[in-house]
Amino acid sequence: MNYFYTILSQQIMKKGNLMETNLIVEGFKFMGLGMGTVFMFLIVMIASMNLMSYIIHRFFPEPVPTINPSVATPKQKDNKTVIAAITAAIMHHREG
Repeated sequence: MNYFYTILSQQIMKKGNLMETNLIVEGFKFMGLGMGTVFMFLIVMIASMNLMSYIIHRFFPEPVPTINPSVATPKQKDNKTVIAAITAAIMHHREG
């Protein structure tokens, strides 16, 4: 009788380990399915964002700013007061 219980408990342990192995395999299957789903969603989202960006730039281009030639070349002035102020600040800094 003791021999029968030993064999039965060994078979239960084998089935228990097999069941745990199946659960782990099922876990990996679900993990792969979930990660694949998320990856495919991200690919579709990036592609649709690029398509929308292309459409927006195609039909609604940004205006190109025009440069006024009279503003582009500022006239140089001889500001003696500004030069004197900068020189005085440098002298004051060097004196400490």
